Amino acid sequence: MIKRILYSLMFALLLSGCYNSQDARERVLKIYNWADYIDESVLEDFKAYYKEETGEDIRIVYQTFDINEIMLTKIERGHEDFDVVCPSEYIIERMLKKDLLLPIDTTFGNTPNYIKDVAPYIREEINKLSQPGRKASDYAVAYMWGTAGILYNTKYVPEEDAETWACLWDAKYAGKILMKESYRDAYGTAIIYAHAKELEEGSITVEDLMNDYSPRAMEIAEEYLKAMKPNIAGWEADFGKEMMTKNKAWINMTWSGDAVWAIEEAEAVGVELDYVVPKEGSNIWYDGWVIPKYARNRKAASYFINYMCRSDIALRNMDEIGYVSAIATPEILEEKIDETLDYYSDLSYLFGPEADSVQVDRIQYPDKSVVERCAMIRDFGDKTEEVLAIWSRIKGDNLGVGITILIFASVAVMSGWIIYKRYKKYKRRQGASARSRARRKTRLR
Repeated sequence: MIKRILYSLMFALLLSGCYNSQDARERVLKIYNWADYIDESVLEDFKAYYKEETGEDIRIVYQTFDINEIMLTKIERGHEDFDVVCPSEYIIERMLKKDLLLPIDTTFGNTPNYIKDVAPYIREEINKLSQPGRKASDYAVAYMWGTAGILYNTKYVPEEDAETWACLWDAKYAGKILMKESYRDAYGTAIIYAHAKELEEGSITVEDLMNDYSPRAMEIAEEYLKAMKPNIAGWEADFGKEMMTKNKAWINMTWSGDAVWAIEEAEAVGVELDYVVPKEGSNIWYDGWVIPKYARNRKAASYFINYMCRSDIALRNMDEIGYVSAIATPEILEEKIDETLDYYSDLSYLFGPEADSVQVDRIQYPDKSVVERCAMIRDFGDKTEEVLAIWSRIKGDNLGVGITILIFASVAVMSGWIIYKRYKKYKRRQGASARSRARRKTRLR
């Protein structure tokens, strides 16, 4: 096991290192992605694939980021020559507005175009980000997507409480609630809950609400967030799922992929968690691959994006990170069917009419009825600073003693935590493979 961990760490260091100045830049592919957001073996396999398809060797320089805006600043102000990056939808929109993207080539010689396998529904969503003269799907290919919702401990929180955003404002859960360190999701959640009655009546939509940055809307969002704040134990970027698996928190406003991870980890230690998208509606988000303006290897970047859209590669990445690929092929649907589930979902919006009643994990693949009450939060544009100011006033500096101690402790053991995460990722891969084999056996019976 130690050998595997050391190999994994050495592999990451090699991938993230600087390329030799003697290497021709057209033989180097620089990738900038979210941390823990890919099956690392895919990177190595891509080099062999690229050699086979083009006859050319390629070296990969792989780096990671944790905040969209940091990635954007490096490109916009630092003119970093990353060839492929993976921003969220609102940053894709901002990059299109600022003319910071190059179109993705879809001509690959004898290589099939796998990009066309992105679900038409998701492609349409991405195209909402288009700018005059620039169709978004020509510049961005969706990678992973998901929802924002409530991860909750079923022992302490009944489902009827978790299925409404009202639980975040319920004083009986004070000190047991964690919120994502995300001003966009916080704003969207508050403005949705503030208009729960109008949403139920159908007089307004989630999309209209979450993308309303009028003075009155911002005033309402701030008012509701201030009312919620006394209940919040901490604002978290990543430690929330760990707190939930250890019974330290009972409710976590989080993303579906993190929920999948937490539910599996909690089950192993006898803690029962579940996840639901509140009935009022929520944010549905998309991350996608793009080629920045200052890229110096557009050819390899386009090949890489195409490779990531292959069904088998998409499945490997999904099994590794817990999120859901934008690729919607029969092969992926077949692999994700789980006949041990006692419910059926309508996934016709994603896989087509034949998928209107299938047994697939409802957290990873939300039912059509859930998707219909969700919407994408667009770029705040010139209102970003005002929304950030609200967030700053809400969050303040008082995280609470327990959370502060936890954060310092986390920093102190960061080196060991990295190794631990590598090991857990390896175990999840093993578990995912076993579950896949079991599902296949079930279907064969």
